[in-house]
Amino acid sequence: MSPQMLAYPFLFLAIFFESFVLVTLLSKPARAALNRKNSALNPSVAVIVPCYNECETVAKTCESLLALDYPKDKLEIILVDDGSTDNTPIEMAHFADNPQVKIIRKENGGKHTALNAGIAATQAEIVGCLDADSFVEPSALLEIVPCFSDPKTAAVTAAMSIHQPESLIQHMQNAEYIFGITMRHTLASINGLYVTPGPFSFYKRAIVEELGGFRHGHQTEDMEMALCIQQAGYRIENAILARVYTKSPKTVLALIKQRTRWTTGFMRNVLGEYRGLIGNKRYSVLGMLVLPCALIAIVSGILLFLMTVFTFLKNLVSALEIRAGIPLSYSLLPHTSFSWFYFPVSAYIFLGFATLIASLFLIAVGKYISKTPGNLTLGLISYTFLYGIIAPLWLIRATSDVVFGRHRRWK
Repeated sequence: MSPQMLAYPFLFLAIFFESFVLVTLLSKPARAALNRKNSALNPSVAVIVPCYNECETVAKTCESLLALDYPKDKLEIILVDDGSTDNTPIEMAHFADNPQVKIIRKENGGKHTALNAGIAATQAEIVGCLDADSFVEPSALLEIVPCFSDPKTAAVTAAMSIHQPESLIQHMQNAEYIFGITMRHTLASINGLYVTPGPFSFYKRAIVEELGGFRHGHQTEDMEMALCIQQAGYRIENAILARVYTKSPKTVLALIKQRTRWTTGFMRNVLGEYRGLIGNKRYSVLGMLVLPCALIAIVSGILLFLMTVFTFLKNLVSALEIRAGIPLSYSLLPHTSFSWFYFPVSAYIFLGFATLIASLFLIAVGKYISKTPGNLTLGLISYTFLYGIIAPLWLIRATSDVVFGRHRRWK
């Protein structure tokens, strides 16, 4: 059997999933979410900002929260210093006299302990989290609150994009984040979300306390909480017009480090404490489609990358043999015929190209329906040529860490 034959099921599954997303986008629940009306009710809200050595950004983050278009007497901002060793406490102190701001200092215990400390310090009906390197639009909270009208809704996520992308790596991430906007909007309409990202996700405080608060969650407390919410039978909604900007890694190495943590957290949570969700009809689309496909995507991402590298090297050797007359294939690889531009024109390439086009289309859709500002041209170009090369690197690293029980430091 040709190695490429092994790739076909994964490519077909990718196209099937993207087609499923496109069809779901046109469904009544997804369209209704785009036309959700603002609520006349203004519940009390507390936004918790967990900080560990965030002196460069925490002030701007807090200022963006103070500028939220929401009744001041109903909005509380809780800055939690999780044992920072830099000037974070000094930056926080600038807001000490603001009646909306509460400052908590504690020993370092991790982000989940900072969130729990903030929750314990408030009686607000709705509690949210904003990473100290993120910033929100003034209208964002007003977009979040109406999503809690359903009593079964425990959490609401926002629409994230990269704050002022500069490098090609950041533009690539910006396109990826907008792809994520499309996915969260679509999956939220069928209750298929398995993560509530740190930048501006909100929760009903009573439900969070009912579930026992935030846990370490293998360094992905936001994912662990989302899975816990789903396991308990609650819903996770998405506010597609709740605009939040977050800073992102500027280099490939920093990006791989970040994504390795995210991917290992996903695998350890889903294959560990929450493996009962996988294939469970009780959890509908999440259990039967989303989580299995996410796990298969990790395997397929690694396999397709290795196959592409193998195919390229095999045809490169063949090209050298034909042009130089040197029978390298006899000593390095089985004899193969030379193909145009070193790649065979096959169903394998066609399906891969179709998957890429569908992904780019979903990115464009995400930008349109979320009204994300900025030009996306450089993001689409960098996503096309870089993502398929870089993403497998963190998938391979994360899978290796899970298999061999390796744990890496976050910061």
